[in-house]
Amino acid sequence: MTDQHFDTMQVHAGTPPDPATGARQTPIYQTTAFVFRDADHAAALFNLQEVGYIYSRLTNPTVAALQNRVAALEGGAGAVACSSGHAAQIMALFPLMEPGRNVVASTRLYGGTVQQFTNTIRKFGWSCKFVDFDDLDALAAAIDDDTRAIFCESIANPGGYITDLPAVAGVADKAGLPLIVDNTSATPYLCRPIEHGATLVIHSTTKYLTGNGTVTGGVIVDSGKFDWSASGKFPSLSEPEPAYHGLKFHEALGPMAFTFHGIAVGLRDLGMTMNPQGAHYTLLGIETLSLRMERHVANAIKVANWLEKDDRIGRVTYAGLPSSPYYDRVAKVCPNGAGALFTFQLKAGYEGCKKLIDSLELFSHVANLGDARSLVIHSASTTHRQLTEEQQRAAGADPDVVRVSIGIEDADDIIADLDQALAKASA
Repeated sequence: MTDQHFDTMQVHAGTPPDPATGARQTPIYQTTAFVFRDADHAAALFNLQEVGYIYSRLTNPTVAALQNRVAALEGGAGAVACSSGHAAQIMALFPLMEPGRNVVASTRLYGGTVQQFTNTIRKFGWSCKFVDFDDLDALAAAIDDDTRAIFCESIANPGGYITDLPAVAGVADKAGLPLIVDNTSATPYLCRPIEHGATLVIHSTTKYLTGNGTVTGGVIVDSGKFDWSASGKFPSLSEPEPAYHGLKFHEALGPMAFTFHGIAVGLRDLGMTMNPQGAHYTLLGIETLSLRMERHVANAIKVANWLEKDDRIGRVTYAGLPSSPYYDRVAKVCPNGAGALFTFQLKAGYEGCKKLIDSLELFSHVANLGDARSLVIHSASTTHRQLTEEQQRAAGADPDVVRVSIGIEDADDIIADLDQALAKASA
């Protein structure tokens, strides 16, 4: 069947009954290697003339099922699963970059991403320019001859800011550059960045896709729509690749060029592999994605409205509130809701934030988001601690705000817990 609805694809896409046993649930293929039929079969696999399984650092049936399902949900041509969201970011850039090249990224990013793009990628000879993506002229001006990608989050962590993806994609298209969108906080249920012009979509599958805080993982989805040969800027994909016996990936594989390069070269050489058990847990989580996201969003709206009316709160950043400057983007970019991640400012200041967190009972104080449980953290002193105060404020991680990831519990219980903790924090 084709043109299935999201709720159907999240259960069935990429996972027909197991051809070997008829198992209805995708088995965990807990194996390192796969036996070749003969010498010609092995050669065909390594030459990318035949699709199959070689070694689980590269390909594994359980992981492949997850790749196919996420690609279907995002409307992409193919996907590469890897060990974490951070791994997905490096894997997304790896075929595009060379020493001396740069990426232009939004200032509104997860603190770990800012750190990775500020410091870590410099060890590869890459660099990053951070720009406020609300200023499209500044974004266009930041692009130079060495720029190889534009990077943003659909719903930014921690503040829940929504990027105007069609506008940013327009700048990327004019410059002939791929737009990479981290869709972790939104999931494909709330936002499908490829429909708004994204070239690549990445996820930390650790978060909402798995949804239960059990395993880490990441995935890169390729739209299959970018012409890697048009500009000569992406030789790993358009020219003979010395890392894979001179194969011209784009010429040979067309819309699947990026995906196959990610597996044949990226996973082979970087080794950022997702394990099959992690893929299995994530497949199970995705089966209920739409149901969970509907509840996450409904709860977030109720909690954010309550917080906004509370005298102990300075401001709430949830884009689903009519008072948000990004409220009008919700219907355009995230038609199923503004997610469940946002921050709120305490009038009691930094010390009040600490006391609030220590007083919460239902919320879990963890460095994670997207769990079925409600989660809280003080970003300025944890996930964004390594940034300068200017970077913290640009990212929405001010010292007097806390970040919440609203879970799927009863909203009245979530509010009751916040109420009693706010009373203690504001005393």
